[in-house]
Amino acid sequence: MKAAEIPAGEGRAVVVGDEQVAVFRLRDGTLRALSAACPHRGGPLADGLIDDNVVVCPLHGLTYDLRTGAETSDGGPCVSAYTVDTDSDGELVVKPKDDGESRVPDSGRSSARGDQLRER
Repeated sequence: MKAAEIPAGEGRAVVVGDEQVAVFRLRDGTLRALSAACPHRGGPLADGLIDDNVVVCPLHGLTYDLRTGAETSDGGPCVSAYTVDTDSDGELVVKPKDDGESRVPDSGRSSARGDQLRER
């Protein structure tokens, strides 16, 4: 998926390997990525409202820091945060912050590691 396919101020859920990830494109074009499901009740964070710093779960209003994944409204459990960037063709490149291994997916074809990125 290309970053330009995500409208500014919105998120999209994608699959990276075995994980669902919510990728957000801020109004200034900055990309952020978190686990796609809210740990409270599995709310779809890609459908949440965002500003420059947080996403609000659309189901129950829990709020997550877009940089760290920390829950900021009542100290609940955090979600995983990912590093997200684009390659030279504008395709998303998602990297978990804890394993350091990039996943360079493309639509419909497997990457060298066999991981794919696709819209949910």
